[in-house]
Amino acid sequence: MSLSGKVVWITGSSSGIGEALAYAFAKEGAHLILSSRNASKLTEVKNRCPSPERHLVLPLDLEDSSTFFSDVRSVLDKFGRIDILINNGGISQRSLAARTSIATDRRIMETNFFGTVALTKTVLPSMIERGSGHIVVISSLMGKFGTPLRSTYSASKHALHGFFDSLRAEVRSQGIKVTLICPGFIRTNISINALCADGSCHGTMDDAQAAGLLPGVCAARILRAVATGKEEVFIGGKEVMGVYLKRFFPGIFSHFIAKAKVT
Repeated sequence: MSLSGKVVWITGSSSGIGEALAYAFAKEGAHLILSSRNASKLTEVKNRCPSPERHLVLPLDLEDSSTFFSDVRSVLDKFGRIDILINNGGISQRSLAARTSIATDRRIMETNFFGTVALTKTVLPSMIERGSGHIVVISSLMGKFGTPLRSTYSASKHALHGFFDSLRAEVRSQGIKVTLICPGFIRTNISINALCADGSCHGTMDDAQAAGLLPGVCAARILRAVATGKEEVFIGGKEVMGVYLKRFFPGIFSHFIAKAKVT
């Protein structure tokens, strides 16, 4: 599938994987809607994209779904359609389950799961009406298995898999594709911005994160997955093997993950 001329909405596009995706899709000639809470950073990203005049900055907070209807209306009024929605916005966690406040658990679920689902449900009717569309969800390898210090983060990603696998089955006959992307360690600020038990920021770059794939490499693989209509893709280094270890040797995986360095 050619991406030239496609209207692509990317949440969480002010940094990390989302920012890298903006540059990758803009290079292919797509029209972008760039969303996150940081309007000034979004403008910087837009201006670094090829043909910045083709793109729209639309600040959005995934914890506040009350704005989604008007946000979608604004996009449709400007571009007439949304070809690809990339649900990339989210927040991670670095805290033990027993010590994490319920308020922190709820914030992670509200951002990663409910916000993503709410935006998708607001965009979906226009795709169904056109009989065409592609919904992309940037999940995580944590959507396939859990590790220490990421209990609610992993739960939010598992929930995304359940929802979007079901949605794929429901909308396949209506011309709509769903792709789940599962990155491992990517060299972004996700660990720095991760929530601690009390909801404060972790503020530290994890060693594993710092040694991960570059965001641009990850974005290139995501772009290929979208262009070829893949349903699910794993992206990362040796950590990807955890998916297969858990599937075929769950006892060994359980023993390994309890001792693994995950920061």
